[in-house]
Amino acid sequence: MTAPIRYRGQPVSEGVGAGEIYLGDAPAGADPNPGEDDVRAAFAAVARERAALAARLREHGQDLQAGIVDIGALIAADPALTGPVIDAIRAGADGIAAVGAAAEAQAAVLAALPDPDLAQRAGDVRQVAAAVLDHLRGTSPPAPPAGKFILVRREVDPADLIQLADSGRAGSELAGAVSVAGGASSHAAIVARGLGLPMLAGADPAVLAAAAGHHAILDTGAGELIVDPPGLDLAAASLQGRAAPDRRAPQEVRTADGEPVTLLCNVASAAETRLGLSGGAAGVGLLRTEIAFTGASGWPSQARHLAQLTPVLGLLAGRPAVVRLLDFSGDKVPPFLGHGQEQGLAALLQAPAALDDQLRAILRAGAGTRLAVLVPMVTSLDEVARVRAALAKAAAEAGVGPPELGIMVEVASTAAAAAEFAPAVDFFSIGTNDLASEVLGLDRADPGTRPALAADPRVLALIEGVVRAAAAAGVKVSVCGDAAADPLVLPLLLGLGVRTLSVGAARVPQVAGWIAATDARAAARRVAEILAPTQEKANR
Repeated sequence: MTAPIRYRGQPVSEGVGAGEIYLGDAPAGADPNPGEDDVRAAFAAVARERAALAARLREHGQDLQAGIVDIGALIAADPALTGPVIDAIRAGADGIAAVGAAAEAQAAVLAALPDPDLAQRAGDVRQVAAAVLDHLRGTSPPAPPAGKFILVRREVDPADLIQLADSGRAGSELAGAVSVAGGASSHAAIVARGLGLPMLAGADPAVLAAAAGHHAILDTGAGELIVDPPGLDLAAASLQGRAAPDRRAPQEVRTADGEPVTLLCNVASAAETRLGLSGGAAGVGLLRTEIAFTGASGWPSQARHLAQLTPVLGLLAGRPAVVRLLDFSGDKVPPFLGHGQEQGLAALLQAPAALDDQLRAILRAGAGTRLAVLVPMVTSLDEVARVRAALAKAAAEAGVGPPELGIMVEVASTAAAAAEFAPAVDFFSIGTNDLASEVLGLDRADPGTRPALAADPRVLALIEGVVRAAAAAGVKVSVCGDAAADPLVLPLLLGLGVRTLSVGAARVPQVAGWIAATDARAAARRVAEILAPTQEKANR
């Protein structure tokens, strides 16, 4: 019998998973010199894969996504693209170069069209060409295996988790994930917690050489991935399965001393939304819109936003739905914003057409919800004013009143100036992950970062200031950072007066239980004791 092989890592999402090892990184390969038949076969394979994916999406009622994927299938089979490639190869051109040149030529023609929807097809052509080149170079990762599997990558992308967990691929089920890079505050870890998916980060790099297809147990309690475990251990782990809520939060969540608390969930997909609502969440307090586009070759069109937003917001009729604008920053920067370009909110404000497209899509998809728009990484009042003007314009065009506009408070200087921002916004949403990282001088991708760091008095003092400024101005305030689902920090937030919390979807029932067990008045006394030395120092 083969002896088990154990790989250590940092637990970033709780649970136990069992399944086959799936190595999700594309294998390295040297550029070949493909011939005409190779290129035809690669284009045909991409067309088949996209057509099959579109069919699976339709089977699961995801017609908008299926329509987008179908466009890629049609492009891959279109002689207008394949013809020039074949002609160039016959004239002696290198196959790899011919694919790239033909795709760029067609993309340039499309991008110059006055119709914005047709111009967006330029990005689709480039994506198809990239997939064809992956086929020719042998650098496409294999498809996930049938049955349960554990994803292993050098750096797990949050989009990986969403797509694999909610792809609707018949017979496959994502049971866990292991990443060599990242830590507890990485966006992949946040998404994993929202899905209730066990995950290790900061794993031993030797895990990248684990035997694909072999059975394994991912045990975050032990902080390890065990490959080729004993049969009885594997059977026991398989029965445990993915961590999931074993109860539903009560309709009305209250502290032990009767303080009402609104409990929402953080999501980036329909799968997380269904999970959060089934656990008792009152709605969505943070919808991350950028995760699906981290591999995009250009700003997403209104149609692409609609395809991502509609499945989520369609589940939230009559419920709170806080939609955050694209936050292409940190570990979520797409290829088209690389090479020293502006990122995050600054990049979005420099692309007003892209901002308009997203706002129009948000208003359309969220029409039946209690909609609010959230601006990420705000550092100035001018940024708020520019987004509010764009939102008012989009709402007027749609013939509706503008929804509430709030800002993420995740930059220390913004938190410190909360009283200045309060008159310009309808609500604050405190992002404890980035705020704590900045205050404590840590990179949020550092394996040492974790939600509990928000309990540091320096971070709590800033949060207290935001809560006080909001109360003085009559502005709503919530916490959407992962600290809201940390058993150490949660009582402190309640003690500071926070009464709206948004947490990972899978954590809703557990957090509701913690809230019910917390005496808010006692928590207020405790947090006052923690902050007393900091306040005394500030008053000297």
